[in-house]
Amino acid sequence: MRICIFGAGAIGGYLGAKLAGAGADVSLVARGPHLEAIRSRGLTLIEDGQETTHRIRASDDPAELGPQDYVVVTLKAHSVPPVVGRMAPLLGAGSTVVSGVNGVPWWYFHKIGGPLEGTRLQSVDPGDVQWNGIGPDRVLGCVVYPAAEVSEPGVVRHIEGNRFSLGEPDGSKSDRALALSAALSAAGLKAPVRPKLRDEIWVKLWGNLSFNPISALTHATLDVLCTDPGTRAVARAMMLEAQEIAEKLGVTFPVDVERRIDGGAAVGAHRTSMLQDLEAGRPMEIDALVGSVQELGRLTQSPTPVIDTILALVRQRAQTAAAGL
Repeated sequence: MRICIFGAGAIGGYLGAKLAGAGADVSLVARGPHLEAIRSRGLTLIEDGQETTHRIRASDDPAELGPQDYVVVTLKAHSVPPVVGRMAPLLGAGSTVVSGVNGVPWWYFHKIGGPLEGTRLQSVDPGDVQWNGIGPDRVLGCVVYPAAEVSEPGVVRHIEGNRFSLGEPDGSKSDRALALSAALSAAGLKAPVRPKLRDEIWVKLWGNLSFNPISALTHATLDVLCTDPGTRAVARAMMLEAQEIAEKLGVTFPVDVERRIDGGAAVGAHRTSMLQDLEAGRPMEIDALVGSVQELGRLTQSPTPVIDTILALVRQRAQTAAAGL
């Protein structure tokens, strides 16, 4: 089994190191100083106070790596459409693309059934680049739970979590899903194959949709924005709007809004990924985490006044940051 991690940053690097440590045939697509460090010194993983270094084939040119059985995409959502063409050398006739990207996935309405079957989401796949360039039949869904960081080029520090939930768009327990689950389990990771992965997508999205843009606008950490009465009320309103949309799409939430927000508060003084990106001058995942929910609201005829307001504000915040204001 050949596995390529496309986007071997924090999460991709963690996954690649774990697989390599278990003896898997894994390769990495990376870039810049991180790639050069991996090539020269290997990929170092710091986990539970232990440091291990792995020699893994890595390149910024997918053509050097050849066709793979699995291509695991761990890029930020907005970074995927521009590189779809570069993925082509990795995709053979039987290749599976594992979509480990935050937010509403571009393949969401593939094999979902009902009147929205086959709907394409422009907020996450403008111009249908992924739908046409990768093809939804190749896709195996994945909800990524670990937290990690690149502490320096070539070094990934694991923070918490080791679960990568997998799921077919049609909910089946396919051979390809079970085989990848077995490979991830052999690497010491949790990799359940879920019949209703979209439910998990929404539970994670609930927090990302609300906590991320609120933190980018206020610079508050999770413990603050989830307990301050004002920002907690905004997050709750956004989540309730999203819940109405999701339930119209057949999603079942295993927890209620208050428990979900309490879970965010329990994480502590954590800076969300959107806030980290803003402070580092990187593009934020606005469309995948917030714009996509607005688009789904239009599709399901569900009003989203609070989401609309926060989306407008965080988009403007991104523009002023890009302009250096």
